Amino acid sequence: MPARHALDESFGRFDVAPEERKSRIRRMFDSIAPRYDLMNDLMSFGIHRLWKRRLARRCEGIHGIVVDLAGGTGDVARLLDGCGRRVIVCDPSVPMMQAGRRPADTRIRWLAGEAEALPFADGSVDLLTIAFGIRNVTRLSAALAEIHRVLAPGGRFVCLEFSRPHKWFAPFYDAYSKLVIPRLGAAVARAPGAYQYLIESIRRFPDQREFAALIAAGGFTDVRWENLSFGIACLHFGTKPA
Repeated sequence: MPARHALDESFGRFDVAPEERKSRIRRMFDSIAPRYDLMNDLMSFGIHRLWKRRLARRCEGIHGIVVDLAGGTGDVARLLDGCGRRVIVCDPSVPMMQAGRRPADTRIRWLAGEAEALPFADGSVDLLTIAFGIRNVTRLSAALAEIHRVLAPGGRFVCLEFSRPHKWFAPFYDAYSKLVIPRLGAAVARAPGAYQYLIESIRRFPDQREFAALIAAGGFTDVRWENLSFGIACLHFGTKPA
């Protein structure tokens, strides 16, 4: 496992108090909001869109109230919209939601909120998704507890997150992360520190098995995961017991 050390960048340092880190992460996403989708396309060669479509396909057959947590610019929410669903984007960054909102998004609701204190009643959500956002929470166990609280009995939790690639692929992925992504962040988003933080947050996040264990410890059943693109990303699933 990579060495865990404090970042030297001002964005999202890991050696500060949780509330200060939360504030810095929010400012980071506010600052990169205008170019966030473009950076995602460039960094992943557009593959992140295929991963998100896979997430949407795995949610087929689930109706009712759907919350896309850390939904940012709404790209996942649009994939989930329709099919007897009421979709809500919930994200702590208002500028991120403003950057993504389109005139055609008439059925999607946009709501500011944080994973550790979700603005929803107990048992009011049928499906909660989160794509590339769970690793940015400051208290992972608290976020999972909140997700469990707002889900209805039998409700589903589906999480798409970066994970640990297969061993044979890891050296190539690490080299790309270290050498290319920060330079893209500097050239395109004009925020190299933000993308250095994002790389570090991926390395610090639990691997597939560890995160699945945390989901199970949070009270979820039917916990499983599905690797994508040699383990670069991973879909995690859990159900709130009926």
